[in-house]
Formats: sequence, structure tokens, C-alpha cells
Amino acid sequence: MKHIKVGDLMTDEVVSVVTSTPFKDVAKLLAQHDISGLPVLDDEDRVLGIVSESDLIGLAAADHAPVGEEPDTGRGGAPFPSEVTFTAGEAMSAPAVTVHADETAAGAARLMARRGVERLPVVDDEDRLVGIVTRRDLLWLFLRPDSEIRHRVVADILVDTMGLSADAVTVHVVDGIVTLEGRLEKQSQIPVLIRLTSQLDGVVAVASRLAATHDGSLPTPPHRTAYGMSL
Repeated sequence: MKHIKVGDLMTDEVVSVVTSTPFKDVAKLLAQHDISGLPVLDDEDRVLGIVSESDLIGLAAADHAPVGEEPDTGRGGAPFPSEVTFTAGEAMSAPAVTVHADETAAGAARLMARRGVERLPVVDDEDRLVGIVTRRDLLWLFLRPDSEIRHRVVADILVDTMGLSADAVTVHVVDGIVTLEGRLEKQSQIPVLIRLTSQLDGVVAVASRLAATHDGSLPTPPHRTAYGMSL
């Protein structure tokens, strides 16, 4: 089956900074481009980390602690003096969670949820930045037209994968919910069809109204008496 890949959804014009980019310049870029985070690169465009609004706010709050309170310490254990200009390298969260362009969009969505991040830098085989994919980009998976989902169920699953005819079962799709209705030749085909359909990009749920002509079990041999007669 064909799955939507990260490369199909990513933005390839990425706003990024290097480790030496000053704190205020990072903040300006976030505001100008209306984004909440961006990749931090080394001199060879390899992704080192991500700097976000929350990273900047955390450092700014530590640096401007009220009089009488102990300010948070920096990574080296010493308080940040107020005259220091923070850089992206000091503020970033590292290492960055990244993906490759040929990974599935569904896999990227699971990675985001598991790691609790809102964006994933997309890198090549040498970890150089080639794009970025966000949660908003991945919402496209659930906006796939019902007509396209139905076509994929019929063409990719029924015909190409399972070797059945296009009209083997009736396929209805409403708001991403797929209903499969009809009769297949074997009982064992039913769970396979349901599983493959549920894994299709854009499918929210699968309702099965499938039956089988044969249950797939071997016929029971006739019982023979001591005289060789079948009962």
C-alpha cells in the first residue's frame, strides 16, 4: 500500500538559526514568522537542537528573577549575569528529535505524540536539515477526502494487495469512517481486510459488515465403523 510520507507534507523552506545567534534575534524570528520554535544548526547544516518560545521565556525569567530570589543557574552551574546576551545554543533543547523524508507521516505523528514535541526537523542521511514537519502539517492525514480513501481501499487493498476484484465488497466512507459490507470467499480474509483498511492514511475507524462463504476450516473426515461403512 502507498502511505503518505513526511516528504509529502514537510515545509522545505525552513527558518533556522546557528548556535551563536543572539537571544533577541531568535525572538524576532519567531515573532516575524509566527512560529513557536526553530532548528539550531551547526556550520554544516546539521541539526543540533530546537529552540522554542518556552526555552527563551525560561531563560529570560531566570535572568530577571526578583530581588531577593536566587536566579536559576545556567548549564555550567553559575548564575547568568544580566548583561549576558543569550544565544540559541544556550537556550536550545538538545538533542533534537528528527525524522527522514521517506518515513511515513503516520509514524511521524506517533513520534511527536510519544516525545511530546510539536515539530520535527527533517534530515537527510547525514543529519543535514532538508525541511520541517509540524503537528498542523500532519492534520492533513485526517482531512483526506472520503472519495480518495475509498479509492485506496478498493485499488490498493482489495485489488493490488489481496488480489480480489474491485467489487468483492461494498466500501462506504463517511468522514473517514470506512464501512465494509459483503461476503468474501474465506473467513481468514476478513481480519486481513479490516487490518489493512485501518492502517490506511486518513482512516478514522472501520466498521465491518463482512461475512464469509467458507469458514476456512478443513472438512471433517467421515467416521468409519469397524466394517468400513461411513456413518
